[in-house]
Amino acid sequence: MDTPRPCDALSGRTDAQAREAASDLLRALAAPTRIAIVLSLQESAKCVHELVGGLGLSQPLVSQHLRVLKDAGVVRGHRNGREIMYELIDDHLAHIVTDALVHATESSVETEAAGAVGTPADPVVEDRTGAAS
Repeated sequence: MDTPRPCDALSGRTDAQAREAASDLLRALAAPTRIAIVLSLQESAKCVHELVGGLGLSQPLVSQHLRVLKDAGVVRGHRNGREIMYELIDDHLAHIVTDALVHATESSVETEAAGAVGTPADPVVEDRTGAAS
């Protein structure tokens, strides 16, 4: 039985185009502030001033990060009176971010635990002859 590949869901895209699109998405998410924005929007749609208050950042900085996320297709805004409410385009994006956070947390816990049992913090360095030092 054939199992569908993740790229099969991308109708009409070549593998190279899918990899490029995924790379663009990950690049847009590759900033701690943008990760915080995605996590905040996972809870509910918010306007800029709600994000500013919740994140403790300046309005221009939050707006700049929202623009990057919007251009990458991560968030969308819709006008509600004088405010623009921002929301995640879909839940897959929040899963990417939360999975990355879980992985990073697990990795740091494992690293701390390994250091606590006497494992050297620095990796073994090889000299030019290939011998470990």
